Amino acid sequence: MKVVFALDKFAGTLTAPEVCEALVKGWRAGREYDDLCVLPLSDGGPGFVAVMAAANAGQLVEVAVDDPLGRPVTAEFWLDEGQTAWVESAQACGLHLLSPDERDPERTSTRGVGQLLAAVLGKDPKRVVVGVGGTATNDGGRGVLEVLDRWPAEIPLEVATDVDNPLLGINGASAVFGPQKGADANAVQRLDAALAAWVHELGAADLAKAPGAGAGGGLGFALLRLGGRRVSGVETVIGAVRLREELADADLVVTGEGSYDTTSLRGKVVSGVAKAATEAGVPCVVVAGRVSVGRREMAASGVDSSYSLTDLAGSEQAAMAEPARWATVAGERLASQWGR
Repeated sequence: MKVVFALDKFAGTLTAPEVCEALVKGWRAGREYDDLCVLPLSDGGPGFVAVMAAANAGQLVEVAVDDPLGRPVTAEFWLDEGQTAWVESAQACGLHLLSPDERDPERTSTRGVGQLLAAVLGKDPKRVVVGVGGTATNDGGRGVLEVLDRWPAEIPLEVATDVDNPLLGINGASAVFGPQKGADANAVQRLDAALAAWVHELGAADLAKAPGAGAGGGLGFALLRLGGRRVSGVETVIGAVRLREELADADLVVTGEGSYDTTSLRGKVVSGVAKAATEAGVPCVVVAGRVSVGRREMAASGVDSSYSLTDLAGSEQAAMAEPARWATVAGERLASQWGR
């Protein structure tokens, strides 16, 4: 039988390729000769460039940029043979670049993303796709616009995100994402006020309301301001890795992420893969670090079953301590229950 493994990273433990590798190892232990197709995925956040590099021939370009606190860091983008540049904003302003006690969205900046995009333009790309997610910033993309005050009209700029939040208000960047970046309730109010002042300064009130303007702490707003067009991160990746073509003759698809929860049902990797699987008439199974989606919601989204590493290991601590081991166990369980 043919099985497609199309998973996102398990944040903080395993990259998407590592998750797929562990599951394949487990499956092979019981069913050595099955046709296993590995397609690591991303929704535009950390791992975006690695996924694109695995899916398309091209070259990896290194760039020296500022991290969220202005320190030097090396970021990379992938320039494929068709001259599309795949950019991962988190490489320049990602939350993973900071220690927990450094997280302060009132101080962090997207300036490094602007530097990265300037380097991209130096390679004369025909198209630029920016994955937005996993950022430590909430500056409304001010840092980007300090570096880039215009974008060449002849080069399409795509903003790959599945976050549809506006920039301001109770559903905006500060209120929804500020707390995970280190902002308390008072800081959230100050951040939202600062973004409102930024919008007024630019005279861009309508743009601040656009879906995705709040992505990346308002990085989406700045990229839209430059003339970018918002696209689905998951759908962009699924198209690039040719998932639908692989599902055409598949018997099963396995997808997943670190936490399979209610947010997974809205435009993230799992929902995108489940949708594609439903269209192809292929059973879809989720493997995740932890699972909190009920069976009814799961079925409604096109998922047939789920496996939790936390349940297999007996506790979240045990699963986090040895994620590859328990992902391998999950692969063995999948082979025994779904192999035919």
